[in-house]
Amino acid sequence: MARVTLQTIADEVGVSRMTVSNAFSRPDQLSAALRAQILDAAARLGYSGPDPAGRALARGRTGVIGVVLTNSPRDAFADEVAVGFLRAVAATLADEGYSLVLLHSSERSDVDPVRDIAMDGAIVYSCAPRAREVTALRERRLPVVTVESAPLGDEPRILLDDAAGSGQAAAHLLEQGHRDIAVVVTSVDAADEPLDPAHRGRASGTIGRRLDGWASVLTGAGVVPRIVGTPGFDVDDVLRERIAAMLDDPPTAVLAFSDLAALEVIGQARDRGLRVPEDLSVVGFDDSPLAARVSPPLTTVRQDVDAKGTAAATTLLALLRGERRPDLTLPTSLVVRGSTGRPPVVAAG
Repeated sequence: MARVTLQTIADEVGVSRMTVSNAFSRPDQLSAALRAQILDAAARLGYSGPDPAGRALARGRTGVIGVVLTNSPRDAFADEVAVGFLRAVAATLADEGYSLVLLHSSERSDVDPVRDIAMDGAIVYSCAPRAREVTALRERRLPVVTVESAPLGDEPRILLDDAAGSGQAAAHLLEQGHRDIAVVVTSVDAADEPLDPAHRGRASGTIGRRLDGWASVLTGAGVVPRIVGTPGFDVDDVLRERIAAMLDDPPTAVLAFSDLAALEVIGQARDRGLRVPEDLSVVGFDDSPLAARVSPPLTTVRQDVDAKGTAAATTLLALLRGERRPDLTLPTSLVVRGSTGRPPVVAAG
């Protein structure tokens, strides 16, 4: 069967090729009756519409926005915070006629979504500035907005007030009477050792800001926290093993960089017979939907995930219109629940 084209439809209806194209892409240029006649002929001949690549070239935009994730899509969708962020981004973009595509690394040399997918701009979500995907985006000179990432250049940034939230969490533990406190993080290679400025220098942007908040409050009260970390960017096997080693000589409280990390600490503590919060207080960060559902409910630092996703999308849409918006820092706040309490009383020798 011969390939059906715009010209095929034009010949069938007795109009120009441009008129057929307008029936699909600029319907306001035709009468309702003529457009209906063209679409009926297209349906009868099995023609679904002009080639999307050609339409994008003609319009000067693809209608597609990319999102670069720290992790693979498989791992990202295990994190309710990332899912909520993507949901808010997708909803905001859809209202403006844009679609969302996830960009990720590929082990295949012939497939590189960041390099090959046609898009109008991208959102970089919690990625290191030297990540290969980020470098590829910058080489394409696409409009970019970064979210919870170190600055890439002069791209607009959406940030959380991480230091304020983590500082509130540290102050809460001090008020409860804790002095032996550990912090659990990613992007820092640390195996249960005293926190010092060198750790801060190795941390990613988000983790670094959270360390600033914890450290400023704790050290100001004369408490040097222990730091347990992994050089990776997620709760990986290295971090799990180091949490286990920390619990061989447990602190009385843990400040975790995320709710998922906090739940890992709680799970391992329970496997050892440690009670939360009677033997070990744990604080997370994010206030994911899971935080209120676990037992005991998790004390955590809340961020507004919907506001973060909406801000990222609207900032990028403004860039596409030629408008530059300033960096935006969203507030955080401590939510006290049942996973924290006073430290255990140590019996006199």
